[in-house]
Amino acid sequence: MAESASGPVLATGLVLAGGRGSRMGGVDKGLQLLDGKPLALKADNFQRHVERNDIPVVVDFWAPWCGPCRSFAPAYEAASEKHPDVVFAKVNTEEQQALAGYFQIRSIPTLMIFREQIIIFAQPGALPAAALEQVIEKAKALDMNEVRREIEKEQANASKNG
Repeated sequence: MAESASGPVLATGLVLAGGRGSRMGGVDKGLQLLDGKPLALKADNFQRHVERNDIPVVVDFWAPWCGPCRSFAPAYEAASEKHPDVVFAKVNTEEQQALAGYFQIRSIPTLMIFREQIIIFAQPGALPAAALEQVIEKAKALDMNEVRREIEKEQANASKNG
């Protein structure tokens, strides 16, 4: 994985502060869902949940007043119950404005999927349940070695052209 002095470089060019930290054998089982419901992420626990999971971490950026967010919630919760091998989380953008700003959330809902500290998917708008299922399956099947090679190529090209 590409790293800067500050930490891992995300596919979007953002750096996840704090570096890789302790991997605790790859996946920290204590960070997975306990009740089949998405985790509520905040600024003080976001990095910990993303860093300590090599499995996909699916994050829904939402707000309580958002109609499309409320209509997407049942499909999102159903997916969280169907995929115990994936961490599902939600970020309330009203309460967590710093996180929303850091990830440049301009429209909600926005869905992001992290894997091995890399954003592998980011899309605004509510997905239908079938499309959400496809995205999750593709995220689980993704060859992360290939992703890291592509990131390194892009960074090398940017350095040459920069």
